Amino acid sequence: MSAHPVQGSRLVGFLAAGSGLAVASNYYAQPLLPLLAQHFGVGTVQAGLVVTLSQIGYIVGLILLVPLGDRLERRALLTGTSALTALSLLGMALSPTFHVLVAMAVLAGLTSVTAQIIVPLAAHLAAPERRGRTVSTVMSGLLLGILLARTASGAIAELGGWRAVYLVAACLMAAFALLCRRWLPRIEPTAQGSYLSLLASIFRLFREEPVLRRRGLMGAMSYGAFGAFWTSMAFMLGERHGFSEGVIGLFALVGAAGAVCARFAGRLADAGWARLSTGGFLMLSAGSWWLLYAGEGSLIAFAAGIVLFDLGVQGAHISNQSEVYRLRPDARSRLTTCYMSCYFTGGAIGSGLSAVLYHAHGWAGVCVLGAVMGGLAVIVWAATELSWPLAAMQRHGA
Repeated sequence: MSAHPVQGSRLVGFLAAGSGLAVASNYYAQPLLPLLAQHFGVGTVQAGLVVTLSQIGYIVGLILLVPLGDRLERRALLTGTSALTALSLLGMALSPTFHVLVAMAVLAGLTSVTAQIIVPLAAHLAAPERRGRTVSTVMSGLLLGILLARTASGAIAELGGWRAVYLVAACLMAAFALLCRRWLPRIEPTAQGSYLSLLASIFRLFREEPVLRRRGLMGAMSYGAFGAFWTSMAFMLGERHGFSEGVIGLFALVGAAGAVCARFAGRLADAGWARLSTGGFLMLSAGSWWLLYAGEGSLIAFAAGIVLFDLGVQGAHISNQSEVYRLRPDARSRLTTCYMSCYFTGGAIGSGLSAVLYHAHGWAGVCVLGAVMGGLAVIVWAATELSWPLAAMQRHGA
């Protein structure tokens, strides 16, 4: 195996597509929430549990499964987790009751951390001077998976019902598992020791690395706002504008434009501007909530807000990960566990609060929640990292 096989090869495209496909498993439900609520006879808050609890399952998978990327041969690990996700999605498609659906969603979330095994793998294989760009490409695939899952889910549900969504997803994940086994190179572990010592080292990393703690907190606030928006958007568009699941899913295509534009965040990180650019991305996503709030009356403002919001969230995320992966090259899977556990904890909190606030205060309550979480991320950045961007500007002669 060459030193950096991911550079200039089709493998990075495969990794980006795989990360998006894996993480999409947690988001097919979002445009389907009104449909699921009607089918199973539950309220909006209960329907929102499909998303919230799947994200909690994802967090558990981050803690229990992702660190194994440093300890086990990663091709076999990725093949196994992908196959288990396929089985969980099949279970969702065949669920006879809402409780079974939720249980299968949690299992799908637990095993779909395949995406977070792929990202540090790509960083490990990339040349140092291209690591930011490689990570940004894979992360763009991941976020496109999150966003386009909504579009595909809405379209398939209109044609064949909500069960067809999960049947198709199960087949795609099964195919990805087979291709992982066939196409990925064998990658030797970078860590020794028992599983328990591996888990213990996660907490040690978090304690010893202040950059990891800061970036984790900013990521949690940013993704909390993201979860708040996408969890309740379907309810608002359905009730306020009368859109079907298919049309609601199309709004994710607008967000995908912002996600693609955010790829330049990787180039900024490679050039040493990640600390400065993080603040700009966070302020962009926090400020976009004014346009998203106006979306109840103006779809043009709503679409513009989605582009700016997703651009800001994805750009900040890429910047955060670029800084985190510089810390311990031999522990990138465990660094991913630390950072992404914070990230998805914020997302789960944002999703849960969003469903409650929408029920109580409508879209305005969701927008206040998102703006507050986004504003807190900006405050954390300004309080902990503002001195670094100023120093960087002086070094670059700005």
